[in-house]
Amino acid sequence: MANAVAHQVYIGVGSNVGDRKENFFDALARLAKLPDTRILKESSLYESEPLGDSKDWYVNGVIEIETKFKPDMLLDKFKNIERAMGRKKVKKRWGARIIDLDILLYDAQVVKKKKLRIPHPEMANRKFVLVPLSEIAPQVIHPVLGVTISELLINAKDEKKVHLYHS
Repeated sequence: MANAVAHQVYIGVGSNVGDRKENFFDALARLAKLPDTRILKESSLYESEPLGDSKDWYVNGVIEIETKFKPDMLLDKFKNIERAMGRKKVKKRWGARIIDLDILLYDAQVVKKKKLRIPHPEMANRKFVLVPLSEIAPQVIHPVLGVTISELLINAKDEKKVHLYHS
């Protein structure tokens, strides 16, 4: 991997179980320890209304990393971090979770595989992703929709509440 090119990746990070803020920063510490990976930017923390059956609000944020991992390998690393932090495999979509790491954007690549879709297929519809992402990357262009993250946020139809997190 020594000669591999570094990639710019935006990651959504969220938690709604236990000490949500502690879980968020624990995940960042684990990400920062990945080889050939470094955190470039972190958004503020936001609290967001849950989707689906979950009752507990999330603490969400977005980080920008530089990594030499390919998308599939990065996803595997994220799943390992989630498991190490105690995330259980749940059948229910949008259930409670101790940590959730999502690849939102990977350079300007479009990936359509069974277990991995980049850009994240739901990001354009979710304010809890767009608010922190637009804080650190407002002018980044969505590689499929061809508009900036700021434009996506302005046009988002999501009615769920998202506000700055105050511990």
